[in-house]
Amino acid sequence: MTPGARVQAAITVLDAWVKGAAAEQALTNWARGARYAGSGDRAVVRDHVYDVLRARGTCAALGGGDTGRALMIGLLRMQGLDLEAHFTGLGHAPQALDTAERMGPDHAPDPSLDVPDWTLPLLRARMGDDLPAVLDRFRHRAPLYLRVNLRKTSRDNAIARLAAEGVTAHADPGAATAVLVTSGARRVKSCAVYADGWIEPQDLSVQRALAAIDWPSGRILDVCAGGGGKALAIADACDAEIFAHDAAPRRMADLPLRADRAGVRIDTLAPGAAAARAPYAAVLCDVPCSGSGTWRRDPEAKWRLTPARLAELEQIQAAILGQAAPLVAPGGLLVYMTCSLFLQENEAQVARFLAAHPGWQMVAQAADTPLSASDGFYHAVLRAAVA
Repeated sequence: MTPGARVQAAITVLDAWVKGAAAEQALTNWARGARYAGSGDRAVVRDHVYDVLRARGTCAALGGGDTGRALMIGLLRMQGLDLEAHFTGLGHAPQALDTAERMGPDHAPDPSLDVPDWTLPLLRARMGDDLPAVLDRFRHRAPLYLRVNLRKTSRDNAIARLAAEGVTAHADPGAATAVLVTSGARRVKSCAVYADGWIEPQDLSVQRALAAIDWPSGRILDVCAGGGGKALAIADACDAEIFAHDAAPRRMADLPLRADRAGVRIDTLAPGAAAARAPYAAVLCDVPCSGSGTWRRDPEAKWRLTPARLAELEQIQAAILGQAAPLVAPGGLLVYMTCSLFLQENEAQVARFLAAHPGWQMVAQAADTPLSASDGFYHAVLRAAVA
């Protein structure tokens, strides 16, 4: 595909997204009808679409509208690319630009356009004067971080083996297990170093939070395990007996294979089975949240979020904490985590729990933002009363 044809394909996908289709479904539908598109073409079209979603407001302002065509005009203008070379009207390229499309605005758009306006006060409450810098970060793709499985190898050995397989990476000082990939990110999951369980994708912010916790021996439950990345990291860091549970067990489908690859054991529990193994020395609650700390990784999420959905998530978070607390042994730990920047999902949620559960104590809490790590992430460690 020519560069112009790739832009036209992105326009088609974005038009479907503007009409309400999910981005991934729109991309899949396009790809099914574009058998001629190679893997490189599909990757570029996907990048175009997600680059627009990260900076939708800017792209609309620079492109003069909210159609797929206008958004792609805005994206190329934002990226400093030659519009005329892509909008030629030749072959499968989009129609040539008209006079109005060639003009463009006479001032740079405000980056606050790139998040829903109702979320700005919530972001400002966390970021204060750093809000403009975070909004700028949201416009750009998040880097890929890997966690090195120290049970199998050293960080230096993992980096060297990645390099031999065409992936450039370096150690990050933010966590002893963290490796930042600087080129070849799309090759990682096809590398032998990944297949052999030496590495797992995991953001720096998550690695920092997990490393800050003194995980106890005994039984540890990851009650909202999802794919199990945090359970794997905990299993690598300590000798506890690890259990993984999720209300949607299909999310854990790959966890046994990943655990076997990493050389650790994680017992997966069916819904409702966690209580039968209680009490636990620690229970991790990585709860459903707004995902506002990961908006450059999943930019579509910010446009789907509504005030009503945020209120619903806060109720879900409180319910999970309330259900998890009785599973913790006396003197044990309840670890609360979100990938949110919003105070009401984090500090305020924990404060409400403590007010409603006498005897529990705050051990520690900390938050990263896209300025201190690649994602925004919060964790709190609470200790149950000793019987």
